[in-house]
Amino acid sequence: MTVHSFAKSLARSHRYADESWWEEAYRAFFPGFSSMVSVRNDGWAQRAGIDRVIVLKSGRTVTVDEKVRDGVWDDILLERWSDEARRTPGWVQKDLACDFIAYAFAPERTCYLLPFLPLRRAWIQHGRSWSRRHQTIRANNGTYVTASVAVPITELYCALNAAMATTWDG
Repeated sequence: MTVHSFAKSLARSHRYADESWWEEAYRAFFPGFSSMVSVRNDGWAQRAGIDRVIVLKSGRTVTVDEKVRDGVWDDILLERWSDEARRTPGWVQKDLACDFIAYAFAPERTCYLLPFLPLRRAWIQHGRSWSRRHQTIRANNGTYVTASVAVPITELYCALNAAMATTWDG
């Protein structure tokens, strides 16, 4: 297990936040894209999962939590435990304020836009099964270990699609 440095990870995150491909991706994802602002300072927004605020020409704002992986994989890591030993919930188990997760694979310049509330619903419905069936990736951060479940992209998108429909009696 690799030991991660918080300072190095934060610097890497800030480096990626400045990449021009984010704007290219957001222009593709959001018709009517007008501008965007990076949220870097520690505060309620950062702690609520907001890395970027997108402003549309209509005036509507969209909030995004950005995740970047340096490799190319066929899965998306869903952070189950921020601190595994203390059972501190990871971002997929929290009630974040963001509208979307933008999940990018930097080397192949590919980004997946995941609607956060349906993602949370999919996790509630399938998280235990995914945790049993798929690999858990652990990151040693020095004083704590983060645990994420590697869910295949195709399986995750099927679950997201199902999470955006419901039925009712009567």
